[in-house]
Amino acid sequence: MTVTIAQSDADVQRCLPALLALRPHLTADLAFKRIRYQQAHEQFVLAFIDDSTSTAPAVIGYRTMNLLYSGKTIYIDDLSTLLDARGKGYASALLDFVIEQARQTGCQCVSLDSGQNPARYDAHRLYLNKRFNIASHHFKLDL
Repeated sequence: MTVTIAQSDADVQRCLPALLALRPHLTADLAFKRIRYQQAHEQFVLAFIDDSTSTAPAVIGYRTMNLLYSGKTIYIDDLSTLLDARGKGYASALLDFVIEQARQTGCQCVSLDSGQNPARYDAHRLYLNKRFNIASHHFKLDL
């Protein structure tokens, strides 16, 4: 199983179906523009399972941040697998890849937020199996 960093427009396009499975409120065009902006300006990394098909079956988006409370941190923005590709270990492999990136770059932790609803319970089991802990509640105010 090969994990590849999306660098070109074509790579990002391959990742969009899996990303939009998690973020259906976005259009492909808007997601593409946001990803390319974040890659250029916000240290955003998009990695995917490269199985030599035209569409990546699973993707992970993350960035390195320095936070007062946790120090150097990799924050995972998105982890998503296409519905028909679930159960094949892709998300687990992507998490392992990011955890190793964090170790290699001297991070103190890896963190993420996950929605609280039954559709996310499989993801929660994966995070707990990877030894993530539930450390806080995330509060949001839409403006």
